[in-house]
Amino acid sequence: MKQRYLSFLRQPDVASLLLVALFARMPIGMVGFSMLMFLRESLGAFDLAGSAVGIGFVAMAIGAPIQGRLIDRYGPRSVLRITGIVQPLALAGILAAAEFAWPFAVLAACSAVSGLFASPITTLTRTLWRHRFSQEEDRRVAFALDAVAIEVNFTLGPAIVAGILATLGAAVAFATSIAVVVASFLIFVSSRALDYFKVEPQAGRHLLGPLTEPRLWVVFITIAGVTTSFGLLEVGYPAFATWLAMPALGGVLLAINSLGSAVGGTLYGGLHFRAPIERQYAFALGLMSLPLVAHAVFLQPIAFAITAFLAGAAIAPSIAAQNVLVSRLAPPQYATEAFTWSSCFILLGLGAGMALGGALVEHLGVRANFAAGALVVACMSLFIVFGLAPSSSRTHPASRAAP
Repeated sequence: MKQRYLSFLRQPDVASLLLVALFARMPIGMVGFSMLMFLRESLGAFDLAGSAVGIGFVAMAIGAPIQGRLIDRYGPRSVLRITGIVQPLALAGILAAAEFAWPFAVLAACSAVSGLFASPITTLTRTLWRHRFSQEEDRRVAFALDAVAIEVNFTLGPAIVAGILATLGAAVAFATSIAVVVASFLIFVSSRALDYFKVEPQAGRHLLGPLTEPRLWVVFITIAGVTTSFGLLEVGYPAFATWLAMPALGGVLLAINSLGSAVGGTLYGGLHFRAPIERQYAFALGLMSLPLVAHAVFLQPIAFAITAFLAGAAIAPSIAAQNVLVSRLAPPQYATEAFTWSSCFILLGLGAGMALGGALVEHLGVRANFAAGALVVACMSLFIVFGLAPSSSRTHPASRAAP
């Protein structure tokens, strides 16, 4: 496994691009959590806070495909410049609206704007590996390492937020996250990552773009379901910590979950599997549902932390497998747009999960929140098994395209 990774990382620019992806995506582990805790403190209820955060995710899901189409046609630089300015200003508007007790509608509007103009950096780093590699096995390893890097973001980000929450308060934690958004934009636009993106202006295009591929719909629907459970976790862990009167523990639990995912992703990328990627995806989701059920049973802090780690261990492998499927099934002229649709369904799931999680926690308790997450993931595992025909494991022409 060590030699496999060393050989992979020695390829031109691969190691440096992974580092850029790691640092440029730091906001994904900080903004949602810090905003939720800040708004919960300011508004006084998880359901209002979860709804506000969920509005931002839904708006982000609406804006992502539009950004993707623009990037595929004209390149990523202009989109990055616009979002790099508007998103931080909208997030600052959320901070001001809550601090000065402005109407909830103002806060919700700022959240929607921040979502519509959210930076596409996370999507671009996924598209990057499709452009960089032409072989599916190379992409699988790249996406596995990429998923591990994301989990490092989700480990460090919540831990940083938790530390600031415990020492300086929720407002400072959210303000710090906004500053990190600005820093991530500067890191990405000054790197070599943008040099790998190619525009295919002569390729035939359809109004629906990659949505004309039926097998992508199966993957996208599964992504939405799985990330709904992630949204439930985003609310469930802080709610569990608040129930214990230890609010900073929420960030620790999110970090433990992400640490488990990093370990699982590292193992997944370094091993060989005979099963097709569809079956790998379904199996990872089936495994994930088991510790999620345990969350609803074991509410003691130590046992809960162990199950959080185990639940995380299947997350990175599932993310890597789904990204390989999107990369394979998307036509070349929709390389970025396909991943923005993937992000769209991710954000729809996260937004729905956080809004649903807020309601479940407020009215039925944390057990119901985690039980719902386990049920959703188990259903998505079965959906992949029966939704993707064996023929979909054949290589799509897009995967044979030059990087």
